[in-house]
Amino acid sequence: MSLNQERGSKRKKNQGLRDKCKWNRTERDHEQKITGKRVAIIGAGVSGLASIRSCLEEGLEPTCFEKSDNVGGLWKFSDHAEEGRASIYQSVFTNSSKEMTCFSDFPFPDDFPNFMHHSKLQEYITTCAKEKNLLKYIQFKTPVSSVNKRPDFSVTGQWDVYTEKDGKQESSIFDAVMICSGHHVYPNIPKESFPGLKHFKGKYFHSREYKEPGIFKGKILVIGLGNSGCDIAVELSRTAEQVIISSRSGSWVMSRVWDDGYPWDLFVNRFENFLQNNLSTAISDWWYMKQMNSEFKHENYSLMPLDGTLRKEPVFNDELPPRIQSIKSNVKQFTETSAIFEDGTMFEASDFVIFATGYDYAYPFLDESLIKIKNHEITLFKSIFPPLLEKSTMTVIGLVQSLGAVIPTTELQARWAARVIKGTCTLPSVEDVMCDIDEKIGKKLKWFGKSKTIQMDYVTYMDEIASFIGAKPNILWLFLTDPKLALEVFFGPCSPYQFRLVGPGKWPGVRNAILTQWDQALKLKTRVVGSRQKPCLKLLAIPILFIGVLLMLI
Repeated sequence: MSLNQERGSKRKKNQGLRDKCKWNRTERDHEQKITGKRVAIIGAGVSGLASIRSCLEEGLEPTCFEKSDNVGGLWKFSDHAEEGRASIYQSVFTNSSKEMTCFSDFPFPDDFPNFMHHSKLQEYITTCAKEKNLLKYIQFKTPVSSVNKRPDFSVTGQWDVYTEKDGKQESSIFDAVMICSGHHVYPNIPKESFPGLKHFKGKYFHSREYKEPGIFKGKILVIGLGNSGCDIAVELSRTAEQVIISSRSGSWVMSRVWDDGYPWDLFVNRFENFLQNNLSTAISDWWYMKQMNSEFKHENYSLMPLDGTLRKEPVFNDELPPRIQSIKSNVKQFTETSAIFEDGTMFEASDFVIFATGYDYAYPFLDESLIKIKNHEITLFKSIFPPLLEKSTMTVIGLVQSLGAVIPTTELQARWAARVIKGTCTLPSVEDVMCDIDEKIGKKLKWFGKSKTIQMDYVTYMDEIASFIGAKPNILWLFLTDPKLALEVFFGPCSPYQFRLVGPGKWPGVRNAILTQWDQALKLKTRVVGSRQKPCLKLLAIPILFIGVLLMLI
C-alpha cells in the first residue's frame, strides 16, 4: 500500500469513528433542558471546573467533591505536601503562555504576564469559578472514599458514590462519574532501580516534598531531567555548594521566549502539524531536531536525548545550561555518602538526593477492574473513556500530556464527555474502540518511543476530540467565507479560542480573540518604543522551505 493510500485509509477510518460518535444536531433546540442526570465530579482543579461548566451547558446536574477547602487543585499552593493532593514548590511558573492556557471563552486579563507565577494562575482559576457561578456546585472538604457500580448498572449505568464529611460517611446515587483528581498526586521513587539507597546516610526525598531552597546547603544530586527537576536544580544552584543532575536519557531544553520575543507556544500551529504528519519521516525529524537545537547545541552540555527525533515533552528552562555544573548519566548505585554513575564517575559527600522521577497513576476510590493500571500503562478510549464498561457513564478528565496547555485540553475533553453522558453523542462499538486504542499505541511508540505514556500530539488530539462534538474548525470553509480569519487559524497559534468558532458553545467574541492574540501576547504595561510586528515573515519562511524541499523530491 502506498503512503497516500495508507493515509486515505486512516482518514476514512477516523471519519467512521466520528460518524459513530457524531453530534446529533437534531437535538440542538433541546440542549439547555434539564435531563435530570446527576453527575459526580471528583476534584475541583481545572479539570473539575471544566467538567462542572460542561455539565451545566448540557443541562446536567453536577455535584463536585473536593478534598481541600478551595478550587485550583495542583495550582493551589500549600507550604507543605499534603497526602492525597498534588504539591508544587513556591517558585513554580507556567510553561505555557496565557493566550494558549486560558479557557476557550474566558481570556486572561490584559495585565497578566505571559508566563505566570502559580499565584496568578490560581487567581485566574478562582475568578473563573466565581464569575461562571461554579462554586455552589462544589462540596469542599469532602473526599470521595469509594465509587461502585450499582447492582443494575448494566441497565441504568448508575454509581454509588461514598464520601466523607466531618467524620461521617454518606452515599449518593449518580447517573455518571467524571474523575478529575489529576495525576501529580502519588510520587514515584523507584528504589529498586538504585542499589544501596537504603544505606545512604544523607537525606533523600521526592520532588513533591520540595518547597523552597532556604534549608538546602551543601552538595545536592537531583535525579530526573524533567521540568520539576530542572527548576529545582537551577533554584538550588544559587544557594547550595554544588548541584548536579542525573539523567537516564537526556532531554531537549527550550526557552519560553522564541522569535521576536513571542511566547514559544504561539508557534504551535496547524500548518506545522500538517507538515509533521504528512512529510517523510526523514524530513520531519530533521526539521524537528533543527528547531530543538536552535538555541544552543545540546551535546555541549550533555543534554542531548538518546533519540533526538522522539517528540517527548521538552524541558522549559531559560537558565539550566549556565547554572548547572554537570549533567551525569544514570546512577548505578549508592554508597553511604556517595552516588556512583554508570560512566564510573562518583559524586562524593552528597548531602541531599532529590528524586524528580514523576508520579504513579492511581484511583484508590475505584475497584481495580474499572480502570486497569499496570506499569504506568492505562487503557482509555481517547484518554477519557474506560473501554469495557457496559455503559459509558464514567470518564477520566485530565489524564493527558501534550505540547500544549492543560486547561484547554481538559476543557475540550469535558465538553465531549458531558455530551456522551447526556446521550447526545454515542461512542463506537467496543471492537472499534479497542482497534483505535491499539492504533494509538503504535503511534505513541513512533512519536514518543514508548506506548506507556499519556503524551499526545496537541493539535491532532484537540482536533480529534473537537470533531466528535462538531467544534473542529472547517479550514476550507473559513478560507471561502473569512480569508483573514482562516489564515490566522491555519498559520497562527492553535489557541483554545479556535474551538469556540463552531458547534455547541460557540462564543460571539471568538473572532476578535483570534485576530488579536499576537497583540494580546505583548500587551503589557510598559513604555512604548515602536510598533510591534507579528513574526509573519518567519512564519512564511517555513512553508516556503518545505514547498521547496517537496518540489526537489518530486
